[in-house]
Amino acid sequence: MTSRIGPYRVSAYNTSKHSENKMHDDTVAKRYGFSGGLVPGVDVMAYMMHLPVAKWGRAFLERGLIEARFTKPVYDGEQADVIGEESNGVLPIQVESRGELCATGTASLPSVAPSFSLSDFVELAAVGERKPVDATSYALDKWLGAVPRSWAADAAGEYLADIRETEAIYAREGLGHPGLLPRVMNKVLVDNAIMGPWIHVGTRMQLLSAARIGDELTARAKVVGNYDKKGHRFVELDALVVANGGTPLAHCHHTAIYQPREQAAA
Repeated sequence: MTSRIGPYRVSAYNTSKHSENKMHDDTVAKRYGFSGGLVPGVDVMAYMMHLPVAKWGRAFLERGLIEARFTKPVYDGEQADVIGEESNGVLPIQVESRGELCATGTASLPSVAPSFSLSDFVELAAVGERKPVDATSYALDKWLGAVPRSWAADAAGEYLADIRETEAIYAREGLGHPGLLPRVMNKVLVDNAIMGPWIHVGTRMQLLSAARIGDELTARAKVVGNYDKKGHRFVELDALVVANGGTPLAHCHHTAIYQPREQAAA
């Protein structure tokens, strides 16, 4: 039996126009063949998370599994339609914009959250001085840390507005949106090297506990992939996202192009 959910319609917003990653800047992104600055993949993933939270509620925030892959850009101000059709406990999710398929993924609700030990993930600080990115920045099997970050009440509310979230559970129960957790994974990359324009291409995330507004978030990440594909240089991270130094919130596999082919060939 199948159950269609959505479309959940979002007026996409580029939250990173002024970030260090100039792939979100209109002028720079056009040099890479895009129509304008890209809406961050982590925010497109946040749009996608609306559907499983609407279906499963807090249980999804505590133990849900979601995977997202970004195939086409979503642009600022354009409508993004998030569509799902649950079948046998699995919810495939698509994001469409401009008549194109921009992202695909799946969500599900395991009966119990798997267990991960903090001791299996090495805790490190981010590098003291960032250097321009190269292959050694994300050497295979290297452990990386991130500068801790919290989204207190005002910042958490602004974030919900930025991602156009309409689900009331976050404000009602004082919970942090799970879209913040892939943002922490991005922080691992940018806190350890000075990167040029780069692209987040996908994340698989097993939630382990519901985040609270104001939690201090960081990640303990290991580089599990560093390779060239079609001229792009990719990095893959396997990480535990942790709240307040001791509570595992999510186990994440995060993939990015840290040097697009135009930059890698320079």
